[in-house]
Amino acid sequence: MSRQTGIFVGTAGWSLPKQHADAFPPDGSHLERYAARLTGVEINTSFYRPHRVATYERWAASVPSDFRFAVKVPRTITHERRLVDIDEPLTRFLAEVAGLGTKLGPILLQLPPSLAFEPARDSAFLARLRRDVGGDLVCEPRHPSWFTPSVEARLDAMQVARVAADPAPAPGASEPGGWRGMAYYRLHGSPEIYRSAYAPAALQRMAERLAHHAAGAEEAWCIFDNTAEFHAAGDALTTLRNLARLDPGTGA
Repeated sequence: MSRQTGIFVGTAGWSLPKQHADAFPPDGSHLERYAARLTGVEINTSFYRPHRVATYERWAASVPSDFRFAVKVPRTITHERRLVDIDEPLTRFLAEVAGLGTKLGPILLQLPPSLAFEPARDSAFLARLRRDVGGDLVCEPRHPSWFTPSVEARLDAMQVARVAADPAPAPGASEPGGWRGMAYYRLHGSPEIYRSAYAPAALQRMAERLAHHAAGAEEAWCIFDNTAEFHAAGDALTTLRNLARLDPGTGA
């Protein structure tokens, strides 16, 4: 399977559905088997509960050197405190994910659909996050007020990429935005969110997009979140095969 520099393709979590199990090595933990074929993963459990530093360290030790973990910011910060009074939970979260070491990829900030953009609050929060995170940051806003030229400019200035989401929660949300040093696609399933598999033509177009970003020296991520009917792993594997056909030199 293709492992192209600067392109990370995976799923939300590393479960291995029975219908795709034969595509992965038979031995090892679920994460070890997953990481033998896919190139990145999104840790969503961090949204719901903390993990010990030792847990992150164990996960990092289980994967190849070129594998990366994206990690979702806890809902305590985004949904409960709504980006205000977050010093203690943010400090704790960042100390925990430091256990991933060099395997840490982007920190993912998914915002509730009801959270409208407020310049003072959100700029202060993002500045704090940018100060404390030396690596990549990506934000998935879902309120229409975030999708304006002025907000795009703020995100770009702070080097915060904006997720390209499918289905798109607002006009413009289907395309990457903010800082253009990274493109991060979160594909939740279409036409039925979380449940539908993606059509072959859509997966081919996604591979072409990822290759285009990588050719422009952008890091490119594609995370499949259509996990309810177990389609995510298959769609991710197909996308990697499509990438390999686009660039045969990477192997398959």
